[in-house]
Amino acid sequence: MGFSSQENPSLYFFFFFFFLLCLTTVSAYTNTSSNNGEEGGRRELASWRCNWFRGSWVYDVTYPLYDPYKCPFIDPQFNCKKYGRPDNLYLKYRWQPASCSLPRFNGLYFLRKMRGKKIMFVGDSLSTNMWQSLACLIHSWVPNARYTLLRQKGLASLTFEDYGVTLKLYRTQFLVDLDTENVGRVLKLDSIKQGKMWRGMDVLIFNSWHWWTHIDHIQPWDYMEDGNRLYKDMNRLVAYYKGMTTWARWVNAFVNPSKTKVFFNGVSPVHYE
Repeated sequence: MGFSSQENPSLYFFFFFFFLLCLTTVSAYTNTSSNNGEEGGRRELASWRCNWFRGSWVYDVTYPLYDPYKCPFIDPQFNCKKYGRPDNLYLKYRWQPASCSLPRFNGLYFLRKMRGKKIMFVGDSLSTNMWQSLACLIHSWVPNARYTLLRQKGLASLTFEDYGVTLKLYRTQFLVDLDTENVGRVLKLDSIKQGKMWRGMDVLIFNSWHWWTHIDHIQPWDYMEDGNRLYKDMNRLVAYYKGMTTWARWVNAFVNPSKTKVFFNGVSPVHYE
């Protein structure tokens, strides 16, 4: 399930772009604009004085940064404006750190700095939101860029061919494996066989939380497995802790930190209220 109509994927992605800027060297924050605010923002980021996590959402009349009607990558259930949401105010906010000014997103700059890189979002609908939002932000800057989009069940891959930048999406609700066996659907707290699909990336962005709390008819498993034992249920925070510990061990075992940057989003916004 995607975000309900009160959500806007561009807002959720905006923060993430500045994390990706960290993947380049300090020299990446060069003067690419005649706008003094952007230049100052890049200098502040380059000097690592900016605390991105303390700040507030501020109204910006120049937002949103892309037109959802013109973006070919948004799934119908995520496209609030196309399907009739009448209000626009929620689209007009950007994140403003208290200690610095962030440079404005520039899709061409992004493609040049990430040339030849592979970025993968791994997780649930929050990951889908971010993947679509990044694709739309880039497309709004370089609408004529050649791209190849491949989709299959649980996986999407978008490559901007002129720059060799590939954005991948791997849909998984729990990060650990959910297998169908003789007893039913089994959530395996100590297994990540699907992790073989995540290797070889330059950036990995993981997300998992809200599906761990589902019960009754929206619970997607019948049993949890921990070691060789099956459980009909257990404390969900304990299960989440066990699953994320397995994920962290996978990262330590299979991710080379000199090659790949890893980010994790824990708790996603509420979908239903």
